[in-house]
Amino acid sequence: MKKTLALLLAGVIALSATACASGGSASSTAGSAAAGSQAASAAAEKKFKIGIVQLVEHPALDAAYKGFVDGLAKAGYVDGQNITLDYQNAQGEQANCQTIATKLVDDKSDLILAIATPAAQAVANTTKDIPILVTAVTDPADAKLVASNEKPGGNVSGTSDLTPVDEQMKLLKQLLPNAKKVAMLYCSSETNSKFQVDIAKKSAAALGLETVDATVSNSNEIQQVVQSLVGKVNAIYAPTDNMIAAGMATVSMVAQPAKLPIIVGESGMVKNGGVATYGINYYDLGLLTAKQAVKILKDGAKPADMPIEYSTNCDLTLNKDVAAKIGLTIPQELLDKASASSTASSK
Repeated sequence: MKKTLALLLAGVIALSATACASGGSASSTAGSAAAGSQAASAAAEKKFKIGIVQLVEHPALDAAYKGFVDGLAKAGYVDGQNITLDYQNAQGEQANCQTIATKLVDDKSDLILAIATPAAQAVANTTKDIPILVTAVTDPADAKLVASNEKPGGNVSGTSDLTPVDEQMKLLKQLLPNAKKVAMLYCSSETNSKFQVDIAKKSAAALGLETVDATVSNSNEIQQVVQSLVGKVNAIYAPTDNMIAAGMATVSMVAQPAKLPIIVGESGMVKNGGVATYGINYYDLGLLTAKQAVKILKDGAKPADMPIEYSTNCDLTLNKDVAAKIGLTIPQELLDKASASSTASSK
């Protein structure tokens, strides 16, 4: 009996030990699962810091910024909730761009958006680690921001605001069939403007138009330069130049009394005194840039592998009020082509 009881007791102890071992393993597994769930939840709830530097305030750049913010919101990234937006405006000063770029890098932004070429160059020269998206940059490769627009290769990607310059010059010729000489009005220090003007000159030559450069180095020179064109040219062409866009009120103030039509690079410039453009929608460009940001924040995409993207939506925009003031008759075929939403009225 004693031997039998001893054997039974030994069996009970062995079973208890096995049960304890099994229970400990289950508890450990449950603990690991809970820890993993908490880590995943923490990752999902991470609040991203997005720094934004915009060169200057004018309708095109403002629209690109608004499109970017709205695009993020549509994707579930809302300022004050799961992202923090630090928006800074350089007020047209290159030195301010550099100061802001340094601040955004020192603040350890998770992503930086640079709006316009000088702002993009300042940020790209400040960090090679933080992902940078650019927008309203005509040719990032030409501006030395990326190795190539197809394969950026670094920490910079984004969207281009390259407009259909050839179509804009054809529009000028259609509006002014008797024009002989056209002034190219732009800021001499803006790389994106020089890029567009080079295209415009070739297109103008093919249309039998002579071109003259009318460059400014700061906004205080705009009035004097435009006045110097009165009586010497038949029209002014201004590409998507940030300084000229911000100073369109000054350009128009001189050009309108002189009955001098201005063909411009984007619709915001038409609203502020230009006659017409055939250009891209900057709000849509901002939405496109936001999609790239989501790929970086959500999917871990690398700018190096993200080609520069382009807006394919172009609209004809006319300012009939300005045309009437300078005595310009807009051909009916252009009036028919311009959609009601893109027909501008001066303010």
